[in-house]
Amino acid sequence: MSDDEEMPARLSGVAETSLWTTYYRAVEGGHPQSVLPDSAAVDLVDRIDFPFEKRFGGEDVSTLAQAQGLRTRRFDEEVHAHLAAHPGGTVVALGEGLETQFWRIDDEDVKWIGLDLPEVIELREEMLPSDPRQRNIAASVLDESWMAEIDAREKLLFTAQGLLMYLRPSDVYGLIRRLAQRFPGSSLVFDGVPLWYSSRTIRGQIVTDSGYHVPEMLWGLGRDERVLLRSGIPGVADVRETRLDRGRGILFGEIVPAVSEIPGARHRLPYPSPIVLTFMRAARMVSAQSARGAGASRSPRA
Repeated sequence: MSDDEEMPARLSGVAETSLWTTYYRAVEGGHPQSVLPDSAAVDLVDRIDFPFEKRFGGEDVSTLAQAQGLRTRRFDEEVHAHLAAHPGGTVVALGEGLETQFWRIDDEDVKWIGLDLPEVIELREEMLPSDPRQRNIAASVLDESWMAEIDAREKLLFTAQGLLMYLRPSDVYGLIRRLAQRFPGSSLVFDGVPLWYSSRTIRGQIVTDSGYHVPEMLWGLGRDERVLLRSGIPGVADVRETRLDRGRGILFGEIVPAVSEIPGARHRLPYPSPIVLTFMRAARMVSAQSARGAGASRSPRA
């Protein structure tokens, strides 16, 4: 396909959100004071045959685009940190969509694996250039067979940007548990939405100015969910919550940073910041499991 030829996009449901977030990155990337310069996203929106502005635009687009840009920049920073600590490491982007992160952070050594639904991977491969250090896997993140294609000996960072909130809670925790078991010593950086936002999407109450109904976000993050992430999933060694960088304007330059300093309030913000999970190394995991077993053996009989 030539650079001037348009590619029609026929995505729906959760798969369509890959177009939604790409449009916001393009809008933000075109701002003269952009928090996330992303010329590749701008180019994608120009070349994909899809009514982006009609579908996702509106008076609120500038705010939503900057929120998307700040969230994505935080992911970029986490990937940069991983690659600084593990030169030549491998990033596995779960639910990658049309994300162009590889080109924003490329250090010429990183190895990159993108996973998404077949129809999204097809569009991605039509519209984005290939690279010898990149490969795609067309599969659902819940289809465990894709894990066999990942070398657990690599220095792995898994990312899940704008993905886990669309899964059922049991699937979210099951996925994290399997990643911890199969890829000890790796890390996962992901984002989520507050419980109130999840509930409103399920009721069909989150609608943009353009009339776009946000798909159901089945998993929300509240206090109980954070406790479970910290202590209820075998193999999770550490949980770290990040903060969005300061943006421009009153909302992202002043209000969101101020609210983010208030423990009881920041988790209710509709602008999620990524969470980083680090998984135990194999030896530590066995030791922890043995300790739990010993504790159980010492427990008095009922």
